[in-house]
Amino acid sequence: MEGILINSVRLRQHFPGGINILPLTQKIAIKKCLLASVALIALFLGSGCLIRASGQISNSSIENRLEAEFYFTRLAYSDAGYRRRGRGAWLTDYPEAEIHLLQGLKRLTQLDTGAQGRILSIMDAELMDYPWLYAVEVGQWYLSDEEAARLREYLLRGGFLMVDDFWGSYEWAVFVQSMQRAFPDRPILEIDDNDPLLHVLYDLDQRTQIPGRGDRWQADGDTPHWRGIYDDEGRLIVAINFNMDMGDAWEHADDPWYPEPMTALAYRFAVNYVVYSMTH
Repeated sequence: MEGILINSVRLRQHFPGGINILPLTQKIAIKKCLLASVALIALFLGSGCLIRASGQISNSSIENRLEAEFYFTRLAYSDAGYRRRGRGAWLTDYPEAEIHLLQGLKRLTQLDTGAQGRILSIMDAELMDYPWLYAVEVGQWYLSDEEAARLREYLLRGGFLMVDDFWGSYEWAVFVQSMQRAFPDRPILEIDDNDPLLHVLYDLDQRTQIPGRGDRWQADGDTPHWRGIYDDEGRLIVAINFNMDMGDAWEHADDPWYPEPMTALAYRFAVNYVVYSMTH
């Protein structure tokens, strides 16, 4: 990505007093200072994000500390009892989607990405350290008033939320019900063809529906929509992928049965989302 250098210093310039991200050099220095004290602890820690039997999340990997410029950060949320394979809807496509996408981001951009994704809840104390947040199956989510207020604060301080993989009028209504708790004063708009999001790196004018693995997209969800919520300066803060499934396209990037053109398109959208969120 010629001429574009994305780093934590630039994020500070774009979000003064906002998202709390340390320059990479400071992160490395802090790591060196702490290395001796955590050496013994590290012997007892596994790698990656651990999902405990209680449902609580432990991001226990030493590699997963704030040492990279970008982490794929997945939002863990409460849902209305829906479970897939015994786990919450927010874990759909995990961890293959982020593993594949992070490899693509390294290949297609100059971003220094973490090798693994992160999982955070809205109320997590570390939320403000991560300027990009991904929520899947938001037609199943539920945000309390407290969580909605926290999400509003995160987004107005410079964060960016991408939501994905929900279909039809019922799931749209579920999503909007919680989203309006965060932003009762901001409309959800169709993203215009000239929006910087669609041209920040790749020109994405074709509105091709990116299908999921199942057939849900064929019923009451056959028209894709790229929608969003904007702040007072016209910056997109919530990117809404409705009636499509980017996560499946990333997850199945190495599966021959999933159409390669759809995976390629989903990667381009993801790159634009990430670059936009890190530079606007």
